[in-house]
Amino acid sequence: MGRRTVSGGAANVAIEPLLDRLRVELEIPTSYGEETLAQATQVSERDFVTASDGDRTDHRDLPFVTLDPEGSRDLDQAFFLARTPQGGYDVYYAIADVASFVDPGSALDLETHQRALTYYGPDGRFGLHPPILSEGAASLLPGVDRPAVVWRIGLNSDGVIEDDIQVYRALINSREQLTYTGVQAELDAGTASDMLQILVEVGQLRIDAQIARGGATIDVPDQEVEHDGDGYRLVFRSALACEEYNAQLSLLTGLAAARLQRAAGVGIWRTLAPARDSDISRLRKVARGLGLTWPRRMPYGAFAQEIDSSIPAHAAFATEATRLFRGAGYVAFGTPSNPEVPLGAAHSAIAAEYAHVTAPLRRLVDRYGTEIALAQFAGKPVPQWVIDALDALPATMAAGSQRANAYEKASVDLIEAVLLAPRIGEVLDAVVVESSPSREEGRQGQARATVLTSEPAIRSRIEGPLDALVLGTRVRVRVEAADPQTRSVQLSVL
Repeated sequence: MGRRTVSGGAANVAIEPLLDRLRVELEIPTSYGEETLAQATQVSERDFVTASDGDRTDHRDLPFVTLDPEGSRDLDQAFFLARTPQGGYDVYYAIADVASFVDPGSALDLETHQRALTYYGPDGRFGLHPPILSEGAASLLPGVDRPAVVWRIGLNSDGVIEDDIQVYRALINSREQLTYTGVQAELDAGTASDMLQILVEVGQLRIDAQIARGGATIDVPDQEVEHDGDGYRLVFRSALACEEYNAQLSLLTGLAAARLQRAAGVGIWRTLAPARDSDISRLRKVARGLGLTWPRRMPYGAFAQEIDSSIPAHAAFATEATRLFRGAGYVAFGTPSNPEVPLGAAHSAIAAEYAHVTAPLRRLVDRYGTEIALAQFAGKPVPQWVIDALDALPATMAAGSQRANAYEKASVDLIEAVLLAPRIGEVLDAVVVESSPSREEGRQGQARATVLTSEPAIRSRIEGPLDALVLGTRVRVRVEAADPQTRSVQLSVL
């Protein structure tokens, strides 16, 4: 799985004012209050090395590393992996200890609740926390001592979680900031370190376990905006193998966190409704229509692993498959309003109870989930400030996610319009990845469809004859209109 890039940028277009206008329109927070910044500066100077008083385990001797996209500065996670004498694995997963910087009820705390998330745009990110924390004092940057919450999770030789789950505050010193492209190159060349080889082993075992539980992941190419120094470009990007393995460490930790939250009787879980049988049946029909062989006895999760979105028919199937799991959210429990552990509150794509705890620099809810797990492992009551906040968190996160998704989509729409504006009348090669008959009166024989073009990397809605917009087929489309001001593109099928 590779990266397909588009040559040519948008440097000659005054795009920055359009991005500024977009952020105002969607109410994306771009600055911090003076009190927030003052508090962030003050807490960034806290001394966790000499003032720990034995409250933190000293793990600075462990060779933790981080693994992120190139250029990342807000580093939430670091890992150290080792084999056990019994043939299993010790997973040490260090998470930025954000709660040690953010005091409950402070101006900094209140502003994070207003934001809920970090917002990513073409020309930069607008953090949940001020950069002095998210890219500085709280970030697990290499070569510096940092406070962290360390998860130690024991796995057997099959990658199954043993009863040995520990979580505690610690000091770490990450040895190296690794990148996905660099690690994947080492793995492909056979020059990767033993720990990276363990990452592959553990990652694959955890993927296999997820599929065995009835969970699934599928290769859906993400459309991303990149800044190339001269302007902007769009790319369709599929995850590298090492990204999937790294993601399994976060998923593993989220499963462990959900266990501890269940034991505590207090928690906030990430949920996703299961796919309906009718949707699975529909997807099987889509597979047959695309010429894909999906054995009757093969579960969806196993079949999804065979999908390669660089193949047109596979890309169409992957796009259709995204409809299976919708309605992600959060559910809180152990509060006066919601005292009981919820029934059936699982994450269906993971096929298990699951909690977000591994990205507190970028996602508000993780700070709370972590504190619950810490209290349960230590045999202490969950802090009252955590319980007091839980009931409101699902709505807070939903609002933040809605705003972030709208910002991402509108940013992509803008860049698409900018890239296509000088190409009116040009004909592009495309693949139909979504198609359905029009239900409007007088439009029989017409279809509403989604097409992907590779150069430039555009995902666009299109209308045209039903027999010309057949799912999974290659078509040629003409650029009829593109307006950066309205962030709109119009294509026609030839």
